[in-house]
Amino acid sequence: MSTAQHPPGASRPGGRTARTRQAVLDAVFEELGEGGYAALTMERIAQRSGVHVATVYRRWRTPEGLVCELMADLSAEIPLPDTGTLRGDLRALGRSIAAFYTEPRYCGLLDAVVSAAARRPEAADVLRQFFDQRLRLAGSMVTRAAERGELPAGAEPDEVLAALGAPFYYRLLIARRPVDLRLADCAAEAAWAAARAGAFAPAGGGGDTGTGSAGNAEGGR
Repeated sequence: MSTAQHPPGASRPGGRTARTRQAVLDAVFEELGEGGYAALTMERIAQRSGVHVATVYRRWRTPEGLVCELMADLSAEIPLPDTGTLRGDLRALGRSIAAFYTEPRYCGLLDAVVSAAARRPEAADVLRQFFDQRLRLAGSMVTRAAERGELPAGAEPDEVLAALGAPFYYRLLIARRPVDLRLADCAAEAAWAAARAGAFAPAGGGGDTGTGSAGNAEGGR
């Protein structure tokens, strides 16, 4: 998974640079698991990774920069599907998100960053950047669906994907309960139905699902 602009330190050359990068990110993950976000420092990361602290500062500048890169790396483990229909794509992505967050360390990383974002503006920027990046990448599913005529004109990709993701983060961060496949399937079905109904089209235009291509593309599937 790639984007046009990476956060600091996000280039991925081979050789020693790649090994250094991986050692540092592994150290960040381990530090978060042991001490949480509040205890994360560049010095502790350098000590655990065996990388000189000056190198860590030069490449990433702040713990927030490191966390952003780590979260971007981990999110790459959630594949972006292309099943041929938006309904299938949303279902597959929802199930992948559910599987991802069954790993307690990934839940811990999310929880730590969200908690920090409530207290520190730089952490809030990291969290916003992470989700903005994921929404941009996953938005290709909605764009394809619109091109196939599955959706009303003008459906906003980020709003469709936000509708899919919101139930997961409510469950994890508010209700404090685990996610499961039933949640994934319900979230996908709700997001798909809302998108087809024109809920995410601009106000005053594109909300007519009618009986044309958008109304017939998937039928009762």
